[in-house]
Amino acid sequence: MKRTIRSVTSGIIVLLLVSQVYAQEESYKIGAIFALSGPASWMGEPQQNTVKMIEEQVNAEGGINGRRLEIHVENTLGQELKAVTAIYRLIAKYNVSAIIGPSRSGSSLAAVPVAEEQKICMISCAPAEAIVDPVRQWVYKVAPDDADAARKIYETLHTINLDRVAIISCTTGFGKAGRYHLKRLAHEMGISIIADKTYDSDDTDMTSQLKKLNRKNPQVIINWSIIPAQINVITASRQMGLKTPFFLSHGFGHIKYAHAAGQEADGVMLPGGRLLVADDLPKDHPQRKMLRTYRREYEAKFRMPVSIYGGYAFDAANLIIAALREVGPERSKIRDYIEQQKNFTGVSGVYNFSPDDHGGLDHRAFAMLTLKKGSFFLLQQQEVPLE
Repeated sequence: MKRTIRSVTSGIIVLLLVSQVYAQEESYKIGAIFALSGPASWMGEPQQNTVKMIEEQVNAEGGINGRRLEIHVENTLGQELKAVTAIYRLIAKYNVSAIIGPSRSGSSLAAVPVAEEQKICMISCAPAEAIVDPVRQWVYKVAPDDADAARKIYETLHTINLDRVAIISCTTGFGKAGRYHLKRLAHEMGISIIADKTYDSDDTDMTSQLKKLNRKNPQVIINWSIIPAQINVITASRQMGLKTPFFLSHGFGHIKYAHAAGQEADGVMLPGGRLLVADDLPKDHPQRKMLRTYRREYEAKFRMPVSIYGGYAFDAANLIIAALREVGPERSKIRDYIEQQKNFTGVSGVYNFSPDDHGGLDHRAFAMLTLKKGSFFLLQQQEVPLE
């Protein structure tokens, strides 16, 4: 009897070991490349947190089609070369079926040729329009375009009949791209840019630039940046007593910036993701439930505020997971599945991809927001200052 029990027990152990090996061999594998250290780590950290949370949730619910999900993360440090080598490493070491990331536009643009060469679907978490324009066969992105943020600001100016604009922007890649789109779209949308100044990442006093802008008597000032120095622009304008309506780019859309600026930023306006104002959305809004759920789960798990950057990773991961459920791990089928997605509701908007559009969003992905006492709120028409 004891021998029989031992035999049965041994058999069960062998079967368990075999099943574990089988499960490991049959796992669905996704690669992710984020800036987890370096100057862009504040983007990469919530992205890694988000995809690992999704991995845990999917596996707790039985995996994908009965198979375990593995998301393997590589650190790019925000550097272009490391983004390139990360893709090769993920393919060689784990044979991943798709790539989430990189976090930054420069890293994403450097990785584009590798994704095309390796014929692997890469869904960037960066906003640069050039990532998907021109359209590449294997490359997508989930962050809204800088150009669409500029359009959203200009649309708002039209509603209040203001068209004389001064621009101040940072000299980073993000700032340069925003400045380019603001100038490119101005004539098309009936806007006159009457002054244009820049600042560097380490600048602490923007009084000189603002004085030069103010001499032109603009009706609106637009501050386009993604770096902490953008707060110094707001501070300097308040100290100067400027009453000119102030718009920021979507690069200000992080609660840490709102808290750091405090009441000095009261009344400034910006295009931003609806994740920042999920509770203010109408109850029948298609994104409201998803946004509130993501925020609740993320903040409960990581004890820190949710961010739009984590939201980009959320959307990329869920697009790939949806593809894995429907078509399995074959790379070309994943690519084709994503290209056909219509009305795919995500944190950043409702996506509609096509062979001619691998970004899937337009200016409607942005809501116009305002700041009050260090928090974001939906901008109401009556809150827009008139000249």
